[in-house]
Amino acid sequence: MYAIVEINGQQFKVEEGKKLFVHHIKDVEAGKTVEFDKVLLVDKEGAVTVGAPQVEGAKVVVEVVNPLVKGDKIIVFKMKRRKDSRKRNGHRSQFTEVEVKQVIA
Repeated sequence: MYAIVEINGQQFKVEEGKKLFVHHIKDVEAGKTVEFDKVLLVDKEGAVTVGAPQVEGAKVVVEVVNPLVKGDKIIVFKMKRRKDSRKRNGHRSQFTEVEVKQVIA
């Protein structure tokens, strides 16, 4: 059984026991459970239910493993040729590591 759920503007395919890195969720602690009810699709052993826009009564329960994980460093380099113009920026995205406990549909 799996589901497609929207978490912080991104869609994820979730199954029980699977670990995910989602965009940082504020005000959560390690070991706490969080519920997401924006379930877009549910597949129960081949019986697919598609929501319009969401599946009624479906939700995903996850446990927070690590509330703040920093992603890889990304370098943004802009250059205009023959203009002696160069700009170098970078950032590290912040994620929350969660483990799926239940898919309720």
